[in-house]
Amino acid sequence: MKLRIATRKSELALVQARSVADRIEAALSVETELVPLQTSGDRLQEIRLADAGGKGLFIKEIEEALLAGRADVAVHSAKDLPGQLAPGLVLAAFPERADPRDALVCRARGGSLDGLGTGARVGTGSLRRTAQLLALRPDLEVVPLRGNVPTRLRKLDAGGLDAVVLACAGLERLGLAERIDERLETERLLPAPAQGILAVQSRADDGLAKELAAIGHPPSERAARAERAFLARIGGDCHAPVAALAEDDGDGLRLRGLVASLDGTCLARAEVAGADPEAAGAALGDAVLADGGDAILAALREAGA
Repeated sequence: MKLRIATRKSELALVQARSVADRIEAALSVETELVPLQTSGDRLQEIRLADAGGKGLFIKEIEEALLAGRADVAVHSAKDLPGQLAPGLVLAAFPERADPRDALVCRARGGSLDGLGTGARVGTGSLRRTAQLLALRPDLEVVPLRGNVPTRLRKLDAGGLDAVVLACAGLERLGLAERIDERLETERLLPAPAQGILAVQSRADDGLAKELAAIGHPPSERAARAERAFLARIGGDCHAPVAALAEDDGDGLRLRGLVASLDGTCLARAEVAGADPEAAGAALGDAVLADGGDAILAALREAGA
């Protein structure tokens, strides 16, 4: 009997799921097959994610397949996971994290964020990236951009945009790392919580979760759980520009996080250290809220962002 792995249908999702399938086959000595599913988020490519209903749009149908027994395992980009998962499901493993940074891809090769001209048009579908880009370069025109990675690159190449910002991890997994003109350091553009990490999900009651732990990478799991705990603590989702990164410093975790206004004029930042991922993530959330994040989030809620 083959282990059925549910995944989105996009090229990147299939590449990611196949990499996890290979790990599972090697670790558990089982055969696997992919179960590609189209999610609500995939069907609503031209609508801003925050307006369409949030991150859960990318996992709803996949979680339903798991719960109904049509799949045994699911593979997600961990940054697409909302703070709350469907009851009865668990995150069983987090393979090793890829580069968490954002990538600047320019139409004129060899460009950089500082080198873009005044008024340059930069495409992104992320409120987080938009806010931080405007905080760094308020002169830029940030253009909403949806679609999968190849679609966004085609829109860039077709003209009308000077650059797009994508995840380094996605470009690397698709074999497109040569398109990266600048890897934006996290001190300048803090990534989304759990960016670059894959999450392997299973049912809580079938015993498979314990076996899947064999393909996990403990440092990446600690980072994912810390960053997700931060997200849960502040109550953030795709409606708010939220960023976080946990790094292992040898003695524990160094966590940085922020919440920003949509135009990047107000940023609440904090940094904490800790050994327990969930506790450190919650502490970071408290620190960011105290630094002004609470007021920023309240303003976003009032504006219906």
